[in-house]
This record gives sequence, C-alpha cells and structure tokens, in this order.
Amino acid sequence: MNNSVTNTARLLGAGLRALLVLTLVCGVIYPLLVTGIAQVAFADKANGSEVKSGGRVVGSDLIGQTYNLPKKNPADPDETPAPDLRWFQPRPSHGLGTNTLNTGHQLLVSGATNLSADNEKLIAQVEQAKEAVVRDNSTPGHPVIPADVPADAVTSSGSGLDPDISPAYAKLQVRRVAEKNHLDVRQVETLVTENTHPRILGFLGEPGVNVLRLNVALGALARG
Repeated sequence: MNNSVTNTARLLGAGLRALLVLTLVCGVIYPLLVTGIAQVAFADKANGSEVKSGGRVVGSDLIGQTYNLPKKNPADPDETPAPDLRWFQPRPSHGLGTNTLNTGHQLLVSGATNLSADNEKLIAQVEQAKEAVVRDNSTPGHPVIPADVPADAVTSSGSGLDPDISPAYAKLQVRRVAEKNHLDVRQVETLVTENTHPRILGFLGEPGVNVLRLNVALGALARG
C-alpha cells in the first residue's frame, strides 16, 4: 500500500515537473524567441505589413481597401456608394462584377460564391461592371473601349481582399486620375511604374500594383 502511494506521488511529481518545464519552454521561451527573431529580421511583416502616411498607419500591404464617396443616405444599408474617381480603384469586392461573398473589403467575411463562368448572373454583373469601367475612365479625346478592360477590373479575387491590381488596370486609370487631381499624365504614369512589383523570383505569379501604396504616393504628389 505504501509503495503504491509512493509510486503514485512520484508519478504525479514527475508529471507536474514535466508540465512546468514544457509550459516554460513552449509557452514562454519559444514564443519570446520567435517573436524576437521576427522583430529583428522581419519587423515589417511581423507587424502586419503596415502602410503609413503622414506618420500614421493607413492600412496593410496585404488587405485591399475601397475608395468611395460618402453615401447619400448613410442609413440605407442597400445603397452602394459611388467610387471616388480621384483615386485608383481596386478590384471589385461587392456590387457589380463580383464573384465573392466579401462586401467592401471587410475583414469579417472572406470567400467566394463559386459562381461558374457561364452563370447568367455573373455574366450580367461583369458586363455591367465593364460598362462602368469604360464610362468612368473615358476622358475627352481618349475613350476606353470594352476590349481594353482587363479581367481584374470587373471580377474580384476569391477572397475579395486582394490588395493588388494588374499593371494594365492601373494604366487604364491613369488619365482619369490625372484629370481629377489636376496632374500631368506622365507624373501619374511614373507613380504606377514605381509601384509595380515584378513576378516573385522573376517567374512566379504576375506583376502587380499595390493600390494602397499607389494611392498614398498619389496623395503625396497631389498635395505637392
């Protein structure tokens, strides 16, 4: 009987010591070590790839944002705000041309509706979105034709949170953005070039333009 109690106490003591040691190593030392390495070697990524403007954080490299005018009726949940055409516009995340569940690049929902390419609802949305892109980006003497509209201008990404657009969509918006901000077209074209990132390692993925960083640079240029 005494041996049984002694053995049980010994096992409980060993288990408690193991629990304390593993808690210290896995719950304290390891997280602190990994966090320290991340802050030293990858501080930007470890802190959420923050984008700053005027000394304050305005968003993340990894999350898309909308650039819309205020609603005419803020109390109306069904009203779709009009895009603020002074800014480069991201891929659709709600309304026309969408194939995602996300509404307005909100972080609460991320996912696609999985509508097929021949779905009549999706086709109608894409056509309407294309008409809007043509209308919004046509300037005097420089009309946009439907064939010029790239796919990412009228369709969302699977998550609806994509922060990038294609260089083709960015260039399509240059004249409209320059006109709305009273800037020279060549200045705005330079901004697009400077904010275009290449394929990863030169062959993975496609070139892209981070809309948030592009608009931050645009805001700085417009302010002079």
